[in-house]
Amino acid sequence: MIKTIVITGSTDGIGKLAAIKLAKEGHEIYLHGRNAMKLATVIAEVKELSDNPTVKGFVADFSDLEAVKQMGQQLINAVPKVDVLINNAGVFKSAISHNKKGLDIRFVVNYLAPYLLTHMLLPLLSKGTETRILNLSSAAQASVSPQALIGKSQLTTQEAYAQSKLALTMWSFHLAKTLTDISVIAVNPGSLLNTNMVKEAYGYHWASADRGADILYKLAVSTVYTGVTGQYFDNDQGAFGQAHTDVNKQAKMDRLIEATKTIIKI
Repeated sequence: MIKTIVITGSTDGIGKLAAIKLAKEGHEIYLHGRNAMKLATVIAEVKELSDNPTVKGFVADFSDLEAVKQMGQQLINAVPKVDVLINNAGVFKSAISHNKKGLDIRFVVNYLAPYLLTHMLLPLLSKGTETRILNLSSAAQASVSPQALIGKSQLTTQEAYAQSKLALTMWSFHLAKTLTDISVIAVNPGSLLNTNMVKEAYGYHWASADRGADILYKLAVSTVYTGVTGQYFDNDQGAFGQAHTDVNKQAKMDRLIEATKTIIKI
């Protein structure tokens, strides 16, 4: 069955590799990038490599939530349904630590942007077949400071990144409980994969980016994962595993969602 698949942050790294794998099977792919020229180049490349003409894209800077809203509306206007949403866009190091609203870039790109986009696309996702939402987590996770999330306290780059990834993971579990007929899975695609983000952050890698792309491909369309929801896939272990203990602490979950809603009003 041909799926309509949206992949954010897909002009390089595991997002791009997963897009190529999925496009080769004939799926309708919507890429996303923040640079229009780079996005156009990658769309052309994916089309050529996959021999699939149904590859399109949208431009948005995910550090700007207004841009995310615009992209969400463009998708709503252009696409009748979405079967798979892969929230892959992410940032670790950045020349700018905070956006124009005073929010840490890591929280905005890694958590708030996918939160906003996903909620906007829920009407399209509800029309999908065996719909799946994949949220890209990380082995690096740390308890979330609601004050830091709303821009009232400062964190180091590592702290902000780790907290943003746990925020995404916690919200994934929360979302899975609120949705019916839509699967939500948080996935650590693998530690220190050979991607630009890892190179910029650490200068070295442990494994090929294909390792991460392969699991995104499988979680997106394999029948093995039909109906699986509210789970955490740890690709360092190659299996579903225990998520951070904070996902089971309702008070912390409530504080996270409350703080999120003070920023994003849908």
